[in-house]
Amino acid sequence: MEQTEIKKEPNNHLIVNDATSVAPSPEKHEATHIFPQTNITPSCGAPGKSGCRGTNSMLTGSGATAYPSVYALGRIMARFPSLGIEKEFAQATGRAGKETVGLTNQKAFHSILSNPENRYLIRKLCWVFTIEGVDTYIVLPSDPADFNALLEAIRPVPSPMDIDVIVGMRGPIAPPEMCNGLVVPIVVFDQIYSFDRAKFMEALKEKRPKEKRSEHISEEEFTSAADELLDRIMQMADNAGTTDEHRALNYLSVRYDAIYAKTAEMHGRNFSLTAVDVHLSNLSSVRKIVDVIFSYIQRETDFTEKFFVRVDVTEEFPFLVTKLSPYYDRFGK
Repeated sequence: MEQTEIKKEPNNHLIVNDATSVAPSPEKHEATHIFPQTNITPSCGAPGKSGCRGTNSMLTGSGATAYPSVYALGRIMARFPSLGIEKEFAQATGRAGKETVGLTNQKAFHSILSNPENRYLIRKLCWVFTIEGVDTYIVLPSDPADFNALLEAIRPVPSPMDIDVIVGMRGPIAPPEMCNGLVVPIVVFDQIYSFDRAKFMEALKEKRPKEKRSEHISEEEFTSAADELLDRIMQMADNAGTTDEHRALNYLSVRYDAIYAKTAEMHGRNFSLTAVDVHLSNLSSVRKIVDVIFSYIQRETDFTEKFFVRVDVTEEFPFLVTKLSPYYDRFGK
């Protein structure tokens, strides 16, 4: 079977081991998926429109297969879609009076939106998802209650280490008037969560069995190895979280701590992570299952060891099929 190789680039939330989370999962809302039509008339500040949603149609059942799933890692940014919305926000700031005295712009922005009287502005703003600093999607919730989740992604004190994850369905390209001229695909999300990278690494370390914490590698070295692996996954070329390969990798990066523990262990044995390969599993038939293979090479002998994990990417929410285990190349492939 032909193998697709994803080459490495130079250079409070979710950790799950065997599908058991170590941090609280985001609040879930059961709702019918809402998908934008290709001929939507968006409302992000457009004259005579109400709201900033553009989700005026629904697809259910088999019709939803026309919309590819998205599982992406990046950052969520709030922007003013029009001058009118920007001026309305300025008036809301003026009404706040002394409440914003001494606050930075970001803290004041968060404070104004957090005021229940100003929650309507959350629906009017344009929410942009960036990957590696590039505007990639305009995001909208499938359930109106999830607009609050967007607000939570706007930190009062932002950091370059902040990471947001969106899980949803990619719709059509947004018209220019939807977000002040930005023309990118719309993603209607069902799940969104945000975490601080430092806390993420702390959660990884806490998940390590106590008997393993002093074996081969220190906690500092473990963090360094985990950081490198996360960076490699996030910086892979064109990782917009829409292909089966990237969705599987992004899922593993935030939901399966075993890949970090294995990488740290291999570093302790003087191995380097040299490649991450993803290809369709032989088990795929009715469901789409991919094998994610991690290759490590011994720095002194050039001996290669490989480990793999199987992920089901058939539906919007990927899940683990088999745990991380040794991988052996098959002859004749």
